[in-house]
Amino acid sequence: MFHLIWLLLTGALIGGLAGAITSRKVPLGWLGLIVAGLIGAWLGETLFGSWGPQVADLALLPAIGGAIILVLIVAWAFSHGPHQ
Repeated sequence: MFHLIWLLLTGALIGGLAGAITSRKVPLGWLGLIVAGLIGAWLGETLFGSWGPQVADLALLPAIGGAIILVLIVAWAFSHGPHQ
């Protein structure tokens, strides 16, 4: 249970950093940042490997890189989506 809480907090931190670095807003606020952080961590570790410091079984540097990519894609999709 503690690992899940730690994982969610780490996902929020990674998503928050990605949002701050890109200056983009993610839909659903903090929930969206947690999801972007966790999916971005998976994407980053898939693309860049699992290296560098790790927290809650997430490699921080690839995770932040993957989350930045994901935040940019999501922000672009929502700014160019069918609602415009």
